[in-house]
Amino acid sequence: MDKRTFKLVHATARRLAVQEVETAPDGYCVTVSEPTRSLDQNAAQWPYLAGFAQQKQLCINGAMQWVTDDDWKDVLTACWNGEMRMAAFDGKVIMLPQRTSTMGKKVFSEWLEFLIAMAAQSGVTPVYKSAGRAYA
Repeated sequence: MDKRTFKLVHATARRLAVQEVETAPDGYCVTVSEPTRSLDQNAAQWPYLAGFAQQKQLCINGAMQWVTDDDWKDVLTACWNGEMRMAAFDGKVIMLPQRTSTMGKKVFSEWLEFLIAMAAQSGVTPVYKSAGRAYA
């Protein structure tokens, strides 16, 4: 039996999901969860993160530096969660990133609202890319 995913949007889908569970071999697993963020939601964050990367520097080891949009994502998701996930290894402190790909749609919407608010508060304008060229 191949992996089957059911979007529970109507009675027929629910009925088919139940039927699949009832006929599944012993040892199979079932997970019911909120869907993770959409590709459109994911795409919506990157113009803001690019804006931060192009318009703001971070203080790293006491010096202001330009960092990537991925670095800004790590910093801002940590701020949004109210915590810095850090680990120590071999005498070094490493910040652990938050994964937006595993966020449900509702939680990701809250993250995106926070990101947009932080951009506005920081005077950062989103940077959109079209045909390989960035524009604000």
